Amino acid sequence: MKKIFTLFAIVILGSYMTSCQSFLDINKDPNSPAPEVMTTDMVFPAAELALAAVYGDYLRITGGMFSQHYAQDFGTSNYLGYSQFDIASNQTSTFYTVIYSQCLANLQFLIGKAEETEEWGTYLAATVLKAFAFQVLVDAYGEVPYSEAFDPTNTAPKYDEGADIYAAILAELDNALSKATYSSKVATNFLFGADNAEPWIQFANALKLKILMRESDVANVSGQIADLVTAGNFPADDVAFSGIWADESGKANPFDQEEFATYFGSTQVNICLNIALLKVLEGDGRLPAFWRTNSNGEFTGGVSGTNFSTSQNYKAAFFCRPNAKYNDPVTLISKAEVEFFLAEYEARYGSDAKAKEHYEAAIEASFASAGVGGVDAVLASYSWNKADYKRLIGIQKWAALSNGSNFEAWCELRRLGYPQMGSVKGTDIYNVNSDAYSPGLLEAGTLYTPIQYNTDVGAGNVVQRFPYAESSTSRNANVPETKKNNVKVFWAK
Repeated sequence: MKKIFTLFAIVILGSYMTSCQSFLDINKDPNSPAPEVMTTDMVFPAAELALAAVYGDYLRITGGMFSQHYAQDFGTSNYLGYSQFDIASNQTSTFYTVIYSQCLANLQFLIGKAEETEEWGTYLAATVLKAFAFQVLVDAYGEVPYSEAFDPTNTAPKYDEGADIYAAILAELDNALSKATYSSKVATNFLFGADNAEPWIQFANALKLKILMRESDVANVSGQIADLVTAGNFPADDVAFSGIWADESGKANPFDQEEFATYFGSTQVNICLNIALLKVLEGDGRLPAFWRTNSNGEFTGGVSGTNFSTSQNYKAAFFCRPNAKYNDPVTLISKAEVEFFLAEYEARYGSDAKAKEHYEAAIEASFASAGVGGVDAVLASYSWNKADYKRLIGIQKWAALSNGSNFEAWCELRRLGYPQMGSVKGTDIYNVNSDAYSPGLLEAGTLYTPIQYNTDVGAGNVVQRFPYAESSTSRNANVPETKKNNVKVFWAK
């Protein structure tokens, strides 16, 4: 069914793709249908693709830089600030605007339309994506408009606390789940292609698990998680937008098009492998699946906080580029991610044996998704030990999520605290004056302070939040006082 609607997706998606700083700058089409004649089948794909575009590109890049999966390659400087753990309010504005105006606005329309017609499968599916989008917004900004976000007469909606939004989207998910059954009809969609609600119910459960685990250190949610674990009705595979991309301008995977598609004008070299990720993936079968070798057929990693612009030896071809392809999926939640959450739950509240089982299943799922072998070597190097569960899960989840789910890796890094910052600094690894490059100094499974870094974040720390978007602060009198990039979101305190 996915391929039947590919042309429709392409028409919509073509409007979304532009270059790095202006991407997704969308104007309303005066020839688009009026709301009263629009159907759920017409609107659902547009909402999905708006989410896929920002989650699969902008949040992948920022999350990858903040997690030290990525570094800025030689010469260009598009994401140099991100690699220095710096992000400005104007740099998040387009993402913020598109999430609200192109994704959430359409989803809210779908929810209202589906409720009118008692199309409970569509109601659930739209609610799941709405909850997912708000989870992303809270995890990025900490506080955003929620309760007043969809009142068209209110031009200055209040910002709700992240904990309150989490509680509200969980309640919305529970309400939607109470109305839908496996056979409930779902409008035309790309995520599953199915016209029934069964996969959406499983996705909803996985999303609830993620939300509850993410807030589990600051809220008493163990009972709610236990109910989900007991039911065990989670997706059997990755939940991803796949099989809908084409190798043409405006139709490819958003990240591939941003970084590699020459037909779209992507001629600059920006993202390269970070030495921190390389250290963990050395000898790992996933390394060649996730990354291309350099011009010498070797795996080499860049250093956060510089673009090697003064280097005499380390040009762009020296570093490794992502092994991205036009038809790569945009994954919303993976089988590995679910298994890691289950492993953590069992380690904290349940059975050591089950924790080990889920931990190993998570790593195995990551290898299976990458389509490579060699999982036994990783299971031996990072063998399960309940007393060390946070470090083991933290590092292996960080590695597993490095190939596209980088935003979630950044979230889990902030929550679990792993990989930790080591004693080695970026200035130890690379000297911008002498061009001395010493990657062997970095210990595998540790991060480092970038060569140049955001002083608000400080040495030995990672970015904790996005600044409120300029597109909101410049117009909304109810935006809270600006919080610095080192202020933790509610679930990380």
